[in-house]
Amino acid sequence: MTTGASTKKSAAPASAQERLAAAMVAQAQEQGLALTGPDGLLKQLTKTVLEAALGAEMTEHLGHAKHADQPGREGANVRNGTRTKTVISDAVGPVQVAVPRDREGTFEPVIVRKRQRRLGSVDEIALSLYAKGLTTGEISAHFAEIYGASVSKETVSRITDSVVAEMQEWQSRPLDECYAAVFIDAVIVKVRDGQVANRAFYAAIGVTLEGRKDVLGIWAGPGGEGAKFWLQVLQDLRNRGMKDVFFVVCDGLKGLPDVVAEVWPQARVQTCVIHLIRNSFRIASRRDWDALKKDLKPVYTAATATAAAVALDDLEETWGGRYSAMIRLWRSAWEEFTPFLDYDPEIRRVLCSTNAIESLNARYRKAVRARGHFPTEQAALKCLYLVTRSLDPTGKGQARWTMRWKPALNAFSNTFSDRWPSAEKY
Repeated sequence: MTTGASTKKSAAPASAQERLAAAMVAQAQEQGLALTGPDGLLKQLTKTVLEAALGAEMTEHLGHAKHADQPGREGANVRNGTRTKTVISDAVGPVQVAVPRDREGTFEPVIVRKRQRRLGSVDEIALSLYAKGLTTGEISAHFAEIYGASVSKETVSRITDSVVAEMQEWQSRPLDECYAAVFIDAVIVKVRDGQVANRAFYAAIGVTLEGRKDVLGIWAGPGGEGAKFWLQVLQDLRNRGMKDVFFVVCDGLKGLPDVVAEVWPQARVQTCVIHLIRNSFRIASRRDWDALKKDLKPVYTAATATAAAVALDDLEETWGGRYSAMIRLWRSAWEEFTPFLDYDPEIRRVLCSTNAIESLNARYRKAVRARGHFPTEQAALKCLYLVTRSLDPTGKGQARWTMRWKPALNAFSNTFSDRWPSAEKY
């Protein structure tokens, strides 16, 4: 039998988070503190939560809490103060946070990544899609289709333009004093400047004396390569602090070797051996590849430059009549091919190819192919920069690279001991 009165279901007990939130709101109201606005509760909470998360990430990175007593801690990596950074949140606007630093400079925060200026938002999605080669119109359509959100092409364009200042800061950032090697290569991009035409965009990857791989910059080249252009690029690197480099590895870039000698007199220019081998096979008929592979190997694995010259003479005697262009290819590149033959096998192994930068260019080409062409040079540079910014988010690639270079760096330190910077700096 039921009564006329309705029964109310008892409310579920509040969670700890709800009780804490209610208490903070009540305290803010008592103090006359607004919930939103420049100095509101939400902004203060955002700052507190971000800084607490960054502190926890640093603790995990170092393996010990702040001020924790560590046996044998001397010489180990430790906290090294903070740096101030402003990030933008769609909910509360600009928030200034203190990002912790470590002495060795190896800390890579996740909650607020390096060079990240906005917390997860429409902007980050738009920049990610732009880096994948989508046009502003395609990005606008993507938001409408996937998220049901109206984001105009003009808004997307303003979002991508927001990285220009960040890109310029990145392009002019200070560099290390000395690098083990610098790899330089180009990617061809179609740019509409009156009419659509191919433009070369050059990227340089530097390998530090700790084995860290770093994209040093991206430059839009002129219609043709030349000493004047390369002088501007290398002087830019020198002006940013790179006083010396042991090897500059490239693939037949015209005018570069002479300029390297002018900017870094002690550096050696090394042509990509893998490119020479591949180009040799492009000249030859497929049916000769097995025999040619056997006869080419003594040239690029020779113990000395003299032995390599003898092996090349033998190659010419066997194949010169059929593939004279292949012999000319090796002889024209001889001065830039032979330098690495003077060094230990560990050094040869890491200098014999531009694979380091070819993997970067593969990412660039993927974005460029998706786009077709760019309206301006700056639009192309923005896309290439955003691709660069998105590389190796977990850091695992960097770790594998460093491990691969460790044996070579030991050989470098012995071979170039007179040019190796002092331990106080490294």
